[in-house]
Amino acid sequence: MNKKKIINDPVYGFISIPTELIFDLVEHRYFQRLRYIKQLGMTHLVYPGALHTRFHHALGALHLMGLAVETLRGKGTEISAEEEEAVEIAILLHDIGHGPFSHALENTLVKGVSHEMISSLLMDRLNVEFNGQLTLAIRIFNDTYPRHFLHQLVSGQLDIDRLDYLNRDSFFTGVSEGVISFDRIIKMLNVVDDYIVVEEKGIYSVEKFLIARRLMYWQVYLHKTVIAAEMLLVKILERGRLLALNKFELFATPPLAHFLQKSVVKEAFVTDPRHLDAFVNLDDTDILSAVKVWVNHSDFILSDLCSRFINRNLYRVELTNMPPDLELTVRLKHQAIQKLDLLDEEDAGYYVFTDRVVNDAYKVGDENIRILLKSGEVQDIADASDNSNLISLSKRVVKYVLCVIKDV
Repeated sequence: MNKKKIINDPVYGFISIPTELIFDLVEHRYFQRLRYIKQLGMTHLVYPGALHTRFHHALGALHLMGLAVETLRGKGTEISAEEEEAVEIAILLHDIGHGPFSHALENTLVKGVSHEMISSLLMDRLNVEFNGQLTLAIRIFNDTYPRHFLHQLVSGQLDIDRLDYLNRDSFFTGVSEGVISFDRIIKMLNVVDDYIVVEEKGIYSVEKFLIARRLMYWQVYLHKTVIAAEMLLVKILERGRLLALNKFELFATPPLAHFLQKSVVKEAFVTDPRHLDAFVNLDDTDILSAVKVWVNHSDFILSDLCSRFINRNLYRVELTNMPPDLELTVRLKHQAIQKLDLLDEEDAGYYVFTDRVVNDAYKVGDENIRILLKSGEVQDIADASDNSNLISLSKRVVKYVLCVIKDV
């Protein structure tokens, strides 16, 4: 069988699957599941084109990783064929642990378990199935391989993952502020003392990358309507789980029922393989099919929330720099109780609640982005740049969220 395939990617054009092992991983059902998990959760309710999937993103990242390895080799960094395949596998599988609607439902179906942890568990499973051929890729992914710069390409503040998703998400949403010079950044990469650095000529492209990331968070990932839709979906699953735990009859596909009918915590998820077995059969279609059926459920709150979701009748969201006034929140809950004939404030909590969101464009001290100056000195981007905006970009921005149904 010919396993040297070419794929027509809308962002990069024709990209190739580099090795037979990588082809077999792409064909595996764990990876094929990513076709049915949207990259940007509920963002398509704001930007209708944002219907691309984790499958698209993983293949795009694989392509960029090949370009990065080629660039580093051309500048004298020795990377063996085995290391090249391993780092490409690590980036290909870095998101394989994402659940339905990507980040929207993370920590909702399974408490305290990140998609990175699930990715690691699935890579371990695949390694057994592929007779140990993923061992080096797993070491790079977990940063236990001596050549640290390879891990940085997979997971860092200027990694291949971010280069693809910013470029891809801006392409599919049509938000031009997210467009970055990914190709120039890759061409400017180098390795010094086992760390990824960017040559000084690429400093402005890196500045633009950081600014684009900040803008994409506010305009796309943390857009008020996106927050409203994702919070509504979280509340629907919270209500569904409450009913399931109290033995109410509730339609759900078998893998979704597995997580609704029990509260799975981190330790149980890691030690009991049945939880991972159920998780790998979950995707967006399980959630959507349940929501469509639950519209007609006898429980008013579940039915009402699902109807609002299907008809895009979302929460009104206010983002503020200070926590919302507690008295205002209580007053709005009482208004919801009266408007919807709810029992108490606990029920009203599905319609009026608070949360918070965080925007970290650049974390100083966390695997800093290093600039290789013409003199040979290596500096942090914040020190090497003459752009005063980078100082503000390094500050964590916390916004407080107040979600209220539009009826109140």
